[in-house]
Amino acid sequence: MLKQRLIGCIVVRDGIAVQSIKFSRYLPVGSAAICAQNLDRWGIDEILLQNISATPDGTGPDIALVETVAKNCFAPLTVAGGIRSVEDVRDVLQSGADKIAINSGGIENPDLITEIATVFGRQCVVASIDAKPGLDGKFEVWTRSGSRSTGISPAELARDLAQRGAGEIMISAIHRDGTKQGYDSDLISEVAAAITVPLIVSGGVGHPRHFREGCDLPGVSAVAAANYFQFTEHSAAIAKAYLSGDGIEIRHDTYADYRGRAFDNSGRIEKTPDRDLERLVFEHYEKEKI
Repeated sequence: MLKQRLIGCIVVRDGIAVQSIKFSRYLPVGSAAICAQNLDRWGIDEILLQNISATPDGTGPDIALVETVAKNCFAPLTVAGGIRSVEDVRDVLQSGADKIAINSGGIENPDLITEIATVFGRQCVVASIDAKPGLDGKFEVWTRSGSRSTGISPAELARDLAQRGAGEIMISAIHRDGTKQGYDSDLISEVAAAITVPLIVSGGVGHPRHFREGCDLPGVSAVAAANYFQFTEHSAAIAKAYLSGDGIEIRHDTYADYRGRAFDNSGRIEKTPDRDLERLVFEHYEKEKI
């Protein structure tokens, strides 16, 4: 059985990594390259670098940013933002990315998905879909960083893009972004039922149990988050320890291993009891005399 993946998203706006709240409010975090290095050291399975300034500005991918992030990051890197052509994809891959994620460009020009998959293989293409409930309560797809409604069903779009060559589908719940309320299981289930390719889910993580809830949903092969990983040391390793404790099959390949540790109600590692700390104190031995 394939192990489920934990993906760290780095949202970049105007060259700075930011915390996103419902795709409408943004708070600065810092250097995207440093964020990527931290996630890599903490054992993240993949990194998604999302440049949300590129599409609204009409610019292409930020190649300098990709090169800077990829230079000291060894986790598989997926790049999103401003991809409009096969040439854009080639530039991104040559700059150090392993895959590309395409949102507005692929929705507005679905044939581009097929073109990219034909040239680079479908394993290189992640079709990213942003969605939230409409006035009638039904989910609909939004583009341009959540600013433009399409009226399209996310399940129907996911099915179409998968058929056109997308190797993976990523569904993000705009209305859950930055809320710490957990994934939208209804949205995820609706999309998962429509496709057979791997599904990545995002939007709303505020506690390690939310990753567990996402992993438990049928059809989900990877759980992703952005804000959750940026404010706690070893956040990826801690999340993996929590998932392992709940029986989720996931990779562990970092120096920081918290498996077997207890968690408090907020999802943080509990303090080690004093009696256990005392055992860690070195015992003094007199130097042997010969």
